[in-house]
Amino acid sequence: MKTLSQTWFAEGYIDFELKKYTLLAYLQQIHREFNENRLYPQLSDIVFHYNTMVRFKHNKQLLQEQFPKKFTNINIDKLQLLYEKIVDDDEMMKELEDIIQYSLTQMSKTIKDGAEIYEFVEGKINILPVGIVPLENDEGYFFLCDGSYSDTRVYHYRLSIFEKHDEKYRSIKTSFIAQWERNFVNTYESIKTDLIRNKTELPNPAVYSIETDLSFPLEETLLPIAKRSLVKYISGAA
Repeated sequence: MKTLSQTWFAEGYIDFELKKYTLLAYLQQIHREFNENRLYPQLSDIVFHYNTMVRFKHNKQLLQEQFPKKFTNINIDKLQLLYEKIVDDDEMMKELEDIIQYSLTQMSKTIKDGAEIYEFVEGKINILPVGIVPLENDEGYFFLCDGSYSDTRVYHYRLSIFEKHDEKYRSIKTSFIAQWERNFVNTYESIKTDLIRNKTELPNPAVYSIETDLSFPLEETLLPIAKRSLVKYISGAA
């Protein structure tokens, strides 16, 4: 999918109709993906662009710093580019404000559509521990099984904490390990036993099952939502 640059609305020729066409073409791509129930990376991409434009709208200093500039001279000795800002053009600034306001309105509608799909899928996900969960559960495995119920996909996960704007957040990194056929032999308990036997670096891992009756696209929808749901589940139990 062709995405937008970070400051697409303030690049090149700043014209409302031109930027409107660019935006609508971008949103059309996202809606096609949403109609196929493919949320990612489309949803995170449009949320990023929406938040970027909100910051531009409410931070005039940031707007002036990020506004496109044109070269006026090149100082070879100091290897320094000198720019002439064009932010003082009132007519151009009004055009830019109209572009931002229109874009935020249209993006907001699309984000709402994506959020509705996300919330629907999230509400259909069930997470349960497999066996006894150790006190240290920042690393372990999870089993993902969708509506087809033909296979169990096994992933390794690791949680970490990072700070942003003086707030702490938990992130998750995952890697696919293997896929087991669903049958009376390959129960969750037996898969966990196999993992402990073959993955000696985690002798007492935390293991969770993530199940849903849905059959949504795995990489674009089900797995990203499952990962975020697991973070919430573990954080809530901590």
